[in-house]
Amino acid sequence: MMSTVSACFEKIQNDTESHARLGRVRTARGSFETPGFLPVGTQGSVKSISPRELIEAGTQAILCNTYHLYVRPGLEVIERAGSLHRFIGWDKPILTDSGGYQVFSLTKMRKLTREGVEFNSHFDGRKIFLSPEIVMHIQSVLQSDIAMVFDECPPAESDKAYLKNSLDLTVEWARRSKQAHQNMSRDGVTPSLLFGIIQGGRFLDLRQESLERTVEIGFDGYAVGGVSVGEPHEQIEEVVREMGNRLPEHQVRYLMGVGTPKDLFMGVEAGFDFFDCVNPTRYGRNGSAFTSTGRLVIRNAKYTFDQKPIDETCGCYACRHFSRSYIRHLINCEEILGARLLSLHNVHFFLNLMRRMREAIQTGTFAALKKEFESHYEDDLR
Repeated sequence: MMSTVSACFEKIQNDTESHARLGRVRTARGSFETPGFLPVGTQGSVKSISPRELIEAGTQAILCNTYHLYVRPGLEVIERAGSLHRFIGWDKPILTDSGGYQVFSLTKMRKLTREGVEFNSHFDGRKIFLSPEIVMHIQSVLQSDIAMVFDECPPAESDKAYLKNSLDLTVEWARRSKQAHQNMSRDGVTPSLLFGIIQGGRFLDLRQESLERTVEIGFDGYAVGGVSVGEPHEQIEEVVREMGNRLPEHQVRYLMGVGTPKDLFMGVEAGFDFFDCVNPTRYGRNGSAFTSTGRLVIRNAKYTFDQKPIDETCGCYACRHFSRSYIRHLINCEEILGARLLSLHNVHFFLNLMRRMREAIQTGTFAALKKEFESHYEDDLR
């Protein structure tokens, strides 16, 4: 099949039975294959996992957070290191979230205006002001490979009037973000790719308006944000399935913050190209593992004498060398190694699942893979 190429995205092949597609994202520091998953390294670290271990697990790119890195260690520290990549010892692509999610998560510590957002730092209480222009400057200092526009991520329970005002603000900030990005390029700053973000909450007409107005501004890629922020799963699924294939066909499509195995299948099937989520390491720290048959709570007593690996179908380091019994012991003794092993397994599991999806799209067996996976996978914690 003939591939289709844009400035930073090559669509290689479409699935014959869904909107799933095989592709490649090109950045200044290399390419990554899609559908893909980006482990989250909010503060410059995928929690408890070293860069070497990430590479060995198959990581192609990671996500770091603009707001958190701006608070700690601060721009001066990273600038003196040369770039975020040099500071954290990672030479593959980095996507930086703009801090828009913190506009949502730090609601009680912020003052929101059309000019920007004033925060009281979650770390030391000092006042921090973020605007689209400041956020673009921060990401330029970090030397992100993919930068995100500054947006407002509204609460799930927001009414339609609030969501419309939020949409208008996000579009205005997107336009200012792009202008600041272009100004930096003219000033000789090496430009990153810049992605726009679609908002609108649970209302599809607002989502469509956000999409049309954001595409009119023009970006290297497009993300759907503001999902999985507390709304019922039925609403998440409706937005994902409706919006995936409405995004520009020949540009990369990014679904932000969605990351259970079934949700990844849903997103790929809907036409999204890559995803991020904290679930692999968050569940690992809490003593849970994602497996081919469902999520296991390894800390539970039923695994006290269980000598099987976390997942008998997995080839990660933890599954090759350690039993559920031993990892349960580590978790319940609060030994750091337990959380590390579960986190490493979970990251490997997510990345391997995406690899299997890519192979299935290539061979025309994506629907069969999805059906086979879901027939064995149980959502309930066990």
